[in-house]
Amino acid sequence: MKLYILQQEQLLPISLPEAWEFFVNPANLPLITSPDLGFRVTSPLPERMHAGMIISYTVTPFAGLPVVWVSEITHAEEPFFFVDEQRLGPYRFWHHQHHFRELPAGTEMTDLVHYALPFGPVARLVAPLVRRRLAAIFAYRRKALTERFRAATP
Repeated sequence: MKLYILQQEQLLPISLPEAWEFFVNPANLPLITSPDLGFRVTSPLPERMHAGMIISYTVTPFAGLPVVWVSEITHAEEPFFFVDEQRLGPYRFWHHQHHFRELPAGTEMTDLVHYALPFGPVARLVAPLVRRRLAAIFAYRRKALTERFRAATP
């Protein structure tokens, strides 16, 4: 199994507590998810994310085909990091770390995703397409967060 890595950092012009409060509210996930993913939550959502929380949703990542995705929040250390792991979905393996660090200019947020693709050797053929798709998804997220928090700061 080949493991791929995606890492992205972003400076948000808000305090660490503000960043944490935004990201631990699972209702905010659709606000930073590209509409072309067809993201739809299919499970009840608590007000705050917590370790052990299960969330299910559907996405349409390629060719409009809906895919069920079930994630578990496996670790959470307020206000510094949390981890979501795919339990059911399109990847053979998905481990997404969200790290938050307070800086003088705001909060540095780091996404670190380790993922593996299904379908054995065939996966290497589609890996570049998946990497580009993930880059586009995270670029949308970066833009949405920039717009959201730039507007929120004086």
